[in-house]
Amino acid sequence: MPKRPARWSIALGLSLAVVPAASLRLRASEPSRPPDTRREPVVETLHGVEVADPYGWLEDQASPPTRAWIDAENAYTDSVLGSRPGKEGIQRRLAELIKIDTVTVPFGRGGRYFFSKRRADQDLFVLHVRKGPRAADEVLLDPHGLSSDHTVSVSFEDVSVDGRVVAYGVRNGGEDEVTIHLLDVDTGQDLPDVLPRARYSGAALAADKTALYYSRLMPEGPRVFRHAMGSDAARDEEIFGKGYGPEKIVAVGVSDDGRWLLVEVHHGAAAKKVEVYVKDLRKKEPFVAVVNDLEANFSTAVAGDRMYLLTNWKAPNFRVMAADLADPRRERWKEVIPEGRSVIAAVAAAGGRLLVRRLQDVQPRLRVHDADGRAVRDVELPAIGSVGGVSGDWSQDEAFFSFSSLAQPLTIYRYDVPTGKSDVWARLSVPVRSDDVQIEQVWYASKDGTKIPMFVAHRKGIRLDGTNPTLLTGYGGFNLSQLPGFSPRAAFWIESGGVYALPSLRGGGEFGEAWHQAGMLDKKQNVFDDFIAAAEWLIARGYTSPSRLAISGGSNGGLLVGAALTQRPELFRAVVCSYPLLDMLRYHRFLVASYWVPEYGSAADAAQFPVLRAYSPYHRVKPGERYPAVLFITGDGDTRVAPLHARKMAALLQASTGSDRPVLLHYDTKAGHSGGLPATKVIEDLTNEMLFLFWQLGMTPPVP
Repeated sequence: MPKRPARWSIALGLSLAVVPAASLRLRASEPSRPPDTRREPVVETLHGVEVADPYGWLEDQASPPTRAWIDAENAYTDSVLGSRPGKEGIQRRLAELIKIDTVTVPFGRGGRYFFSKRRADQDLFVLHVRKGPRAADEVLLDPHGLSSDHTVSVSFEDVSVDGRVVAYGVRNGGEDEVTIHLLDVDTGQDLPDVLPRARYSGAALAADKTALYYSRLMPEGPRVFRHAMGSDAARDEEIFGKGYGPEKIVAVGVSDDGRWLLVEVHHGAAAKKVEVYVKDLRKKEPFVAVVNDLEANFSTAVAGDRMYLLTNWKAPNFRVMAADLADPRRERWKEVIPEGRSVIAAVAAAGGRLLVRRLQDVQPRLRVHDADGRAVRDVELPAIGSVGGVSGDWSQDEAFFSFSSLAQPLTIYRYDVPTGKSDVWARLSVPVRSDDVQIEQVWYASKDGTKIPMFVAHRKGIRLDGTNPTLLTGYGGFNLSQLPGFSPRAAFWIESGGVYALPSLRGGGEFGEAWHQAGMLDKKQNVFDDFIAAAEWLIARGYTSPSRLAISGGSNGGLLVGAALTQRPELFRAVVCSYPLLDMLRYHRFLVASYWVPEYGSAADAAQFPVLRAYSPYHRVKPGERYPAVLFITGDGDTRVAPLHARKMAALLQASTGSDRPVLLHYDTKAGHSGGLPATKVIEDLTNEMLFLFWQLGMTPPVP
């Protein structure tokens, strides 16, 4: 799709790298033991196998018994953490790292620059515009007045080609759903058009601003609509999607020049098959299929009347094809950038050239190519880190991108495409001592001998005597690459004397589609083996020991740490498991989980059932096993991964563990997958997560 500001998520949730844990209200007077949870003798027979689910009643999120149980669990968690010393010092230091002036990568429309910015004294990101490269920043929309607790946030969905109308989303808590509004940039006033709260996969304004195109998930499946400006949204015209079921994701966008309406149909998250359609908005003609009959992944960038297709079709490491939009038949496609040893991660069309982001052994490379694919130059980058936000307009000479590392906070660059010169657009001033941090990439052998890379960061001069508190995290799924970018969590952990480890697990996209497929469906156990082998390597090399090792993960990463703690409980001291999938025999029945069946499989399939049953964390819990300390985090605001997973697993582990280590659940009514929480709540949440880990790993909190 063209690089529009709308960010529609099709994977299970990379956003958990930045979405915080839910708030922990500390009340030391509450009970000091977990509540007694009712067990029910519920048994379901799947493919001739009886499957017990003693806590299935907790799936009913709205029932009074479930709500009472949630309150009791929160009271227990608060009482346990409320008695721990060190909160003030942790909270103050995290506030120094988080309460800073923060800005997002800008994008240009009609000579204007649009971006979000949060000042150090603000809770939420505010939408801004700069009406020229040297003009002053102007506030477009400040969401602080939309809710008393600052849990209602706003985000860009699209901006018109001339930069005069903004489509923005209003989000409650961490929900995936938004309400879409339109704003006149010149007057600062909202237009009367409003799209109701729903799950959208793109919203795009027509060049003449007479219509808004959007993709919305309906009960029968995703559909693309045309909204005529000034009309009743309930009467919007459906123009694409008939016949697609709710397991499909349909994304929509408009090219930078406003001529082409583009639609991508993803057959699930991280889809093995993506269809591409295009419609010329200057003509009253139907959509034309660019590709709809290949089992391959495609993403698009439009440059004038040419479409560039980034695809793994006959190229596991991806290649770039070019199609003439006037006649996009496959026999006329031209390969402009062939597959190579490095993985092509993304392509942006800007300044009449292609900016191609690659991963070479999980380290980013950014190269400029001409319109026919010939290499022009490399963009110089700092060493080990993460590049993001690469964007621009084909007809303009500039592009933007960001860089950060585990040691270096985010810097945003404005890049002059014709000359190759770059200057700093913004640099986040975070009070950290980057020179004190050492980052290295190591390689270790997984269970089957596969070599896995891992980034390891710590303060310089640590001793490898097995005593270092270590936080191991990962993801391993949906073709998503995990790169060592900056985060307050990692920075705080490292400066507190900890080791931070991030392995590149199979299932991700670090080495192309073959790496992804090596960690999905019946090969999902490879991901868990890779993660466990990382822990064993850190212990064997003297970085840490089981009593000083913690693991954390969210969403698909929550499944990861759930599998690790049930398969190798003796290997870890503490686990933070956020917004997780844990009951893999029932996950596909809830919310939008049908998106993920191509990645995991489904227990409804007799062939896939035994694979899922073998690793499903909820079904591997053993009575009397000495489990590590666990903090589960979820809440009502998660409308992507059903919170029932954490509820059921917390109850089961509390009843089953044979150790004296706590199993805690914090359940919040606002937090969820899509962020949007105020900075003060982010600080509070992360404070309590760190308080839990410091307690379990015997670390000394900073002195306030």
